[in-house]
Amino acid sequence: MSADPAHAPFPLPDEKAGLLARLIDGLEPATLHWLSGYAAGLAAARPDVRVREAIALAAVESLVPSACLTIVFGSQTGNARRVAESLARQAEGAGLSVRLLRADAYPLRDLKAERLLYVVISTQGEGDPPDDARGFVEFLTGRRAPRLDELKFAVLGLGDRSYPKFCAIGVTIDARLAELGAERLFARGDADVEVDTVARPWLARAVEIAREALNIAPVSANVTPLRPQRAAITRDRDRPFPAEVLVNQRITARDAGKDVRHIELSLRDSGLLYEPGDSLGVWPTNPVGLVGEILSVLKSDGDVSIDLGGETRPLREWLHDKRELTRLSRTFAIAHAARARADDLDAIIASPVVLPSLLTDYQVIDLLHAFPATWTPQDFVAALRPLTPRLYSIASSQKVVEEEAHLTVARLTYRAFGRDHAGAASNFLAQRTPESRLPVFIESNERFRLPADASTDVVMIGPGTGVAPFRAFLQERAAIGATGRNWLFFGNAEFRRDFLYQAEWQQALKRGELHRLDLAFSRDQAHKIYVQQRIRQCGRELYAWLENGAHLYVCGDATRMAKGVHGALRDVIREHGGRSEEDAEGYLARLATERRYSRDVY
Repeated sequence: MSADPAHAPFPLPDEKAGLLARLIDGLEPATLHWLSGYAAGLAAARPDVRVREAIALAAVESLVPSACLTIVFGSQTGNARRVAESLARQAEGAGLSVRLLRADAYPLRDLKAERLLYVVISTQGEGDPPDDARGFVEFLTGRRAPRLDELKFAVLGLGDRSYPKFCAIGVTIDARLAELGAERLFARGDADVEVDTVARPWLARAVEIAREALNIAPVSANVTPLRPQRAAITRDRDRPFPAEVLVNQRITARDAGKDVRHIELSLRDSGLLYEPGDSLGVWPTNPVGLVGEILSVLKSDGDVSIDLGGETRPLREWLHDKRELTRLSRTFAIAHAARARADDLDAIIASPVVLPSLLTDYQVIDLLHAFPATWTPQDFVAALRPLTPRLYSIASSQKVVEEEAHLTVARLTYRAFGRDHAGAASNFLAQRTPESRLPVFIESNERFRLPADASTDVVMIGPGTGVAPFRAFLQERAAIGATGRNWLFFGNAEFRRDFLYQAEWQQALKRGELHRLDLAFSRDQAHKIYVQQRIRQCGRELYAWLENGAHLYVCGDATRMAKGVHGALRDVIREHGGRSEEDAEGYLARLATERRYSRDVY
């Protein structure tokens, strides 16, 4: 299959991006304006995301660190990126020159030359940095970090109070920059899941202080900033597109332990574009039955009017559309304990060992039943977290499906505490019928991209629904005529019941689009086999692929699978590369730095 030149792989490698940066260095404003218009015209004529990224990167790299505001962000799910982009837009609107860089794209050698640095960074799981910021955090906290006596800085951390190490990475970076001699301009911000509550005032103050620090006069409404304003996004997280459901098909056997759905959505007339590796954000609603049960336990009228944050809605609507009911937060658990006055619950709340289990195992309704308490409807709604969108890896390439997006969704249902439970989003999706509509948006994931060079080999590890983005990868690679080899590791419970997209993988093997497929079905034999074992069994050849320049991708469960796979990869490199465990870990770290080891884990 020949490549379509309109969708050819990104032709600008790193060294040429550097050349472009040097080319525009020193150009007059009028010339830069003309060049930005020319580049915008190219992007409009051929909406290739990588071309736009390269142009933006070249423009950023042309700025001198000592004469501008540098914003570095580390983001796992996109929240920190969105906040950093908003900060950059506001700063540019105030007349500042801004460098906006993802942490893994930030040139660490620039740190000692920085004069004004803002860091927006999230914390994952048990106090871990996001994948795209691991190298940045390790450098900053390591022995090679330079003295920063001339740097002024501020840090905004994003986190989740349900975890013990809330905003731990933001705390670490804030303390470390000060330790290296930098001047903290103002106090660190620590934002919970309801990000805007903290982020909005922090950003406003950040822009004003940056303008003062760089001695920039306020921008007149009639003055056009040197750098062109970013184009307005018509569809985003806050303005989702109502996508029509085209297909909602179960792809596991009826008697399988999991109900996994293949869902196809129409994006016609949305203007939404995505790349393989991106996610689709979906705004769910809570199950009607769950809302009714909570109203019954609270002995509240669902029609009572609740005013919160200047928004007035009936209580039933707040619970159905606007508040998290299937995810128990630490904040709500503490507030409920203060009303329940139960010694058992107080002991759980006070225990850093037991509390995480409560937050994992219980939904809001379980806590209400187990530890009765009196709530007013107003206080109850205020104590609950806002409902947040769920992100699903897109299982299709637009070069193949055009104005559609496909998802692979495992429906979560289980029984606990004598009651049936369901995941809000997965059941919301599973129950949508063709012609119904879903509020959706695109969440880009620049750190989970296919290699720019289509002759590069790729290794994809995606057990269960983690295989979704690799369906998109294969579609994309076939559409552009990629000559690199494709190797997929897939695992699930049973071959007969849970082999997701089996026919498609077999056809791809026959067509030569998939060059190797290694499977691990854990329950098809007495001893359980997972993808980790397959990785170790294929270690010699896998290591040879990596040594030959292959890119490595992992998608799926972060808690167990991703850690197990990482350990298996480390073992392969240690055994077949003749390295120590420490050196094998360093090998994987270098792959990650080179963007040859990418993970999309959740």
